[in-house]
Amino acid sequence: MNIFHQETIKAAKKLLISCKVSGLSIGSAESCTGGLLSGLLTSIPGSSLVFDRGFITYTNRSKHEMLGVSLKLLENKGAVSGEVAEMMAKGILDCTSVDLSIAITGIAGPGGGTKEKPVGLVFVAVERRNGVSTSESRIFRGNRDRVRLASVDLAISMLMDLV
Repeated sequence: MNIFHQETIKAAKKLLISCKVSGLSIGSAESCTGGLLSGLLTSIPGSSLVFDRGFITYTNRSKHEMLGVSLKLLENKGAVSGEVAEMMAKGILDCTSVDLSIAITGIAGPGGGTKEKPVGLVFVAVERRNGVSTSESRIFRGNRDRVRLASVDLAISMLMDLV
């Protein structure tokens, strides 16, 4: 049994094929998704030809130690911010040889939200080694699982756009 929708699996397969044809490798850094994106990609046979590694950086300390995200930035903006997502994506490129990086950070809920940063707020950043990058924020509705799965869908779509 797979927790992902068939459309998500098809999109992930298409992403892996496109990256393989283009000779691109992927690295991920996941916070609120806790490895779901990495799990999806590695559930597809042959993914090791494209997917190099995934970091689960759930705490501020891990974001700093593993990806070089500034403690000052984390303190000033909070872990759930576009700036932190972007620094996470840059950090992957700085400490690996992958061609594409993806970072996801957010508030999956049910608690932890505020008026400024509600439950369901997610930031995703994608960076390509050639300097092309993009980032988005969304507020996903639903329970924790729906927020996390929707975040993975967004991540796959954003990666595909950079291939």
